[in-house]
Amino acid sequence: MNIGDVSRASGLPAKTIRYYEDIGLVRPARGANGYRDFSEQDAHKLAFLGRSRSLGFTIEECRTLMSLYEDRDRASADVKALASEHLDRIAQKIDELQALKSTLETLVTRCHGDDRPDCPILDDLAGRKALTG
Repeated sequence: MNIGDVSRASGLPAKTIRYYEDIGLVRPARGANGYRDFSEQDAHKLAFLGRSRSLGFTIEECRTLMSLYEDRDRASADVKALASEHLDRIAQKIDELQALKSTLETLVTRCHGDDRPDCPILDDLAGRKALTG
């Protein structure tokens, strides 16, 4: 499969696929003409990488995940430890997003919705005065 085909199959842009190849996350075969020849397994790896990146895994974490994925003799404890670390980071991000959501909900309910420049929450966001009922 050429890079266009694997791009469609994996949902990743060709530029990203080339980058992942450059850094060694995927290693497609090369045809006699020198063109990349991606396998179905390469497409699955790329789709996995795309999902992992979209979920916030770093390149190095993806590298570790790929090595765990490719090593059929891996210890499940290694996979569990990496997933557990990521779950902790996700929980922290959720807490931060919930705090931001609360602030924005307050902004929406406290501002007047007209052209007046005196939305009380803006002062609070800048740390100048507390919100009042």
